[in-house]
Amino acid sequence: MSRKVDSVKDINDSKETWRLVVRIMNVWSVVNNKGIEHLEMIVMDSLGDRIQVLIRHDHLLKWKEVIKENMTCIINNGSVYNNDFQWKVCDHSKKFVFLGGTTMKAIELQNIPPKGYFFKDFGEILQGKCKTDRLEDIIGAVSEINHIQSNTPGKKVVVSVVLKDLKGNCINCNLWEIYGSKFLAYYNDPKNNGAIVILLTHAMVKDDQVLNAWSGSKLLINEDIPEIQDFMSKLPTNEQKEKPTQSAKSLSNWSGGSQYSQETLCATVATTLKFAVSKYGWFYYGCTRCSSKAPNPEKAYECSCGQKVEQPIPRYKIEIYVSNGESKYRFVFWDSECAAILGMTAEFMHNSMVENEEDDLMVYPDELEMLLNKKMTFRVKVQPTFSQASVWKLCDDEVFVKDIENDYIVEDNQSKTEYAKLVPNKENLETSAQTLSASGENDPESIILMTPAKGVVIVDKGEEVDFEASGATQLSGTKPSKKLKIEPSS
Repeated sequence: MSRKVDSVKDINDSKETWRLVVRIMNVWSVVNNKGIEHLEMIVMDSLGDRIQVLIRHDHLLKWKEVIKENMTCIINNGSVYNNDFQWKVCDHSKKFVFLGGTTMKAIELQNIPPKGYFFKDFGEILQGKCKTDRLEDIIGAVSEINHIQSNTPGKKVVVSVVLKDLKGNCINCNLWEIYGSKFLAYYNDPKNNGAIVILLTHAMVKDDQVLNAWSGSKLLINEDIPEIQDFMSKLPTNEQKEKPTQSAKSLSNWSGGSQYSQETLCATVATTLKFAVSKYGWFYYGCTRCSSKAPNPEKAYECSCGQKVEQPIPRYKIEIYVSNGESKYRFVFWDSECAAILGMTAEFMHNSMVENEEDDLMVYPDELEMLLNKKMTFRVKVQPTFSQASVWKLCDDEVFVKDIENDYIVEDNQSKTEYAKLVPNKENLETSAQTLSASGENDPESIILMTPAKGVVIVDKGEEVDFEASGATQLSGTKPSKKLKIEPSS
């Protein structure tokens, strides 16, 4: 006699011999602060009930390559515990844990709803009708870009945007690290025009704003899926054609101010020409946490930032000749800037080349040509003592570049600010061409000699902010909270 199928809503801790027929809605990997990895899933049965599933690290190898999102399957046997995840993805009070005796068989089933999303209403977010331990799916159109923070020592990449729903409700959304870099890569691509609709899964909701989790969140931007296309079609026609703009607050990140020394050049506009082929190639091996150079790419070590690095990873270091009028000079583009424009990490690009049997770091990938022939705005810190300059920020948005040209650059290529003497003009630009290499704080060679940066994020108000409210969150709650250092805005 065959065993009957159990319903997800009936799961409790009374037994371990459950038989579930479900669809795997989401699956993601979580690595804790000790480097131990496990899998988490959300499964749903034919009645639409969902439960969170845990596959511990000791069963990881058995299941990691077998489990696929959207597959339907029969699962037999598993332990059941109270759902004590710090961040929950569904309402079930229990979690299902794979055992050594758990079995799973893939089977084609049509009676279970397809993979979908459970969007949180913006109105409920604004009214505070949200569970403090719950992660939600969010969809909205980007109406404005509030703030862009680059990846520099002591800071992580974060892009703050305003999302608007179809009812006109607006909330703030903070995209951290790879999520922020992915958004910037899409936004800065000249081929992408018109409205930007983003879908963010497993987002943390707190204080009328949303942000991605460390693990489990997925960011979809204007992708060809029914949810995004349906949302886009319901936007007013004029909004469908309008690309979101950067607010005055975002533009102010490029301006000068009292917090910068007289060695700071506020902005200059230039167009990239061609690669300056370096004898060291297009990448170097560095720390997995900061941008410091690894002493040996083949050996584990402890970085000066405190990170224990088992295997150093490739990081971008690309030299490019940049033109300004009739003259040119050389910049070094570092890891975060390249990743933001290219939309992929140096590690991913390197691995792709190795798969194609090309591991020579002197062979430049074709994708790097996306950096060329762009009109960009750079903010650099000039260090005359070392005859070099450090690129702090760059942007190739046409509207933003025009604003910088109007506000800071005059016809003789001199800045309108009091730091005009630091902008190479037509007479002295050629003499500086060989020494204006962008390094300084971004240089992995020099970072090794610096005091390790603390885990801080700079925001705009003079108060301490809880990390869980402002930064990304790890889905399993294994990352301890931190306090942030704050500095006044300019």
